[in-house]
Amino acid sequence: MSSSSAAVQSEATPMPRSPREFLRRFGQGEFGSLRVLITLAVIWVIFGLAHDRFLSAVNLTNLSLQIAGIGLISVGVVLVLLLGEIDLSVAIVSGLCAAIMAVLNVKHGWSPVLAVLVAIAAGAAIGTFQGFVHTRFGIPSFVVTLAGLLGWQGALLWVLGDTGTVNINATFIVDLAGTFFDDVVGWIIAVALIVVYAAVTLNGRRERLRAGLEAPPVGLLVVRIVAIAIPVVLTVWIVNQDRGLPLALCILVGFVMLFDYITQRTRFGRHIYAVGGNEEAARRAGIRVGRIRVAVFALASAMAACGGIMLASRLLAVNQSSGGSDLLLLAIAGPVIAGTSLFGGRGRVWSALLGALVIGSINNGMDLLAYSSDTKFMVTGAVLLGAVVVDAATSRRRQKAG
Repeated sequence: MSSSSAAVQSEATPMPRSPREFLRRFGQGEFGSLRVLITLAVIWVIFGLAHDRFLSAVNLTNLSLQIAGIGLISVGVVLVLLLGEIDLSVAIVSGLCAAIMAVLNVKHGWSPVLAVLVAIAAGAAIGTFQGFVHTRFGIPSFVVTLAGLLGWQGALLWVLGDTGTVNINATFIVDLAGTFFDDVVGWIIAVALIVVYAAVTLNGRRERLRAGLEAPPVGLLVVRIVAIAIPVVLTVWIVNQDRGLPLALCILVGFVMLFDYITQRTRFGRHIYAVGGNEEAARRAGIRVGRIRVAVFALASAMAACGGIMLASRLLAVNQSSGGSDLLLLAIAGPVIAGTSLFGGRGRVWSALLGALVIGSINNGMDLLAYSSDTKFMVTGAVLLGAVVVDAATSRRRQKAG
């Protein structure tokens, strides 16, 4: 099978031909993004009625900043989940890498750009090490990364040393979360995003036709493009009422688009789905399963580093609690709530963004309503449990239907 023909076969399944078919496939876990968008709309309506500031431009802009760091970590989590694995170390790795960046820049005088690059490289090295141990010795990933959660916590304390807290003032790092584009630039970015999505979507249809495969009608693709364009336009319009389009949100969306393209349209991405769907079948098909696993864990930790850097930029400091608290729960809960299966082989990288929006909206709304921490933990845990139950139920329905 050629690379192009294999790539186009990973496109979305055809639309249902009747309401009954739609409900059946919806119950089997398809159209997961629609379920998440409905959930998000319900959450926004509830909190919008409960507090008049929730849907304000100022709060929604703050929400986009709050989800940027978590969303970046979740991008890597999605890749690991597609393998049917779990990485319990991503949160503390994000804190450790942020600490490496801060110490190199503040204490040792390194340029902020170089410090950021070294921090990301450190994250990739950590992921490579954990992936190698998991693959080479056949140790379950949750055991390896649980050990990493403990070990890298110690490394974080060692890197910070007696200082405990390192304040960040380098312009390059601070501007990652502190830059807002003016109205004109924001609209230019929005138009560019819509054009890129439209071009990729239409090119996918051409590839399917060229490979002799069934392709969705142009009208359906236009509907999909409009469905993306509307929230993009609304987002830019809303944030322009406040400080403008945040650079942090652009970075998050950029990484989501990049990794969604990789997973959907490259050989490496198809191999990830193959390994997560059926490892033995993937091995017999000639896929280097071990290399795929190591590469995915390396990417996950590198994205954790990116998320940690973004969180440090927003807080203007790194301390001993960086990467702690509920960060791990939020980073994993988001993609699961947005439809990425815990059983591997099913999900899209977009779930990192959608899941971060759902989790972020719940936390943001409860903060506005002054809910206590114990209530927020219980609500978030209940939402995650509900998402896992739905995932298990839909997986069972697909198996029965198959």
